[in-house]
Amino acid sequence: MGSVLRRAFDRSVHVAAQAVYLLPNARPKRHGVRVVRNVPYRPTGRADHMLDVYLPDEADAPSDGLRPVVMYVHGGAFCMLSKDTHQVMAMPFAKRGHVVFNINYRLGPVHKYPDPLEDAAAALLWVMDNARRYGGDPERIVLAGESAGANLITALTYLSTHTTDEPFGRVLRARAPKIRATIPIYGLLDLVDMKRMTERDRVPAWAKTELLSAAAAYVGRPVAEGALRHPLASPLRLFEADAPPDASSLPPFFIACGTADLLLDDSRRLKAAIEKRGGKVEMHVFPGEVHGFNAMVWRPAAKAKWRALFQFLEDLPRLQ
Repeated sequence: MGSVLRRAFDRSVHVAAQAVYLLPNARPKRHGVRVVRNVPYRPTGRADHMLDVYLPDEADAPSDGLRPVVMYVHGGAFCMLSKDTHQVMAMPFAKRGHVVFNINYRLGPVHKYPDPLEDAAAALLWVMDNARRYGGDPERIVLAGESAGANLITALTYLSTHTTDEPFGRVLRARAPKIRATIPIYGLLDLVDMKRMTERDRVPAWAKTELLSAAAAYVGRPVAEGALRHPLASPLRLFEADAPPDASSLPPFFIACGTADLLLDDSRRLKAAIEKRGGKVEMHVFPGEVHGFNAMVWRPAAKAKWRALFQFLEDLPRLQ
């Protein structure tokens, strides 16, 4: 998909999402949720630096007044979509009692690494500082995201638990975020070795093109060289490396992917890497499901994924 077609596709998805979210059954109020839209987390005035807050019904507030928090980072091949297309991902968490911060971030190919990750780190710091204003507990933050967003939250988890050279990484590490869990769903997690997918037999040419375009939107071309210059763009490889002495505080991970998704191997490798470090991981693989399946919330596989995820969240006190 060329840049013109990609922009047209992005616009069409936004228009379709807006239309769907206007339907009576999709309105947050109907589900006991209130949304505070377009809250800036960086003082730039840019839409890229705004988030939406999803607030559950106050009548169901816990006795201490503070709810667990989810910071959601949308997917879209590092170059498309936004918080406005991802109400479908934020609402299920809010309906189950989480305060959800659904963020925008700068997109490629105009804004390549480190801009998207730097924005996500800034958003996490903002959530830590402001969660209480919205009834959220800054000591119980879940990071969630799919596809490109899964890459960013996996990198945020690494930054929060390891010492790195990136200035924004040092700031985040110094603040020591209390990450309760990390939920990377069908993430593109290794941009160095794209050949593992693009050289497979029976992979359609359009799928190969889209995978390379997504990686290039984040690290530029040639993709492998750009990814090697920016190790945090491939957080899977960092977790697969030998663990340093300060890597013992990893949060539990919940991973999900379909068997028809070219990114399944990245999810499996991440599970193995976290377990090798002694971390806790729950992974669900859904036969025949494609990339993006869990957004189709009316389908059995998506329902099964969300049920498993909410059970995982309920079990967190036991896992931590």
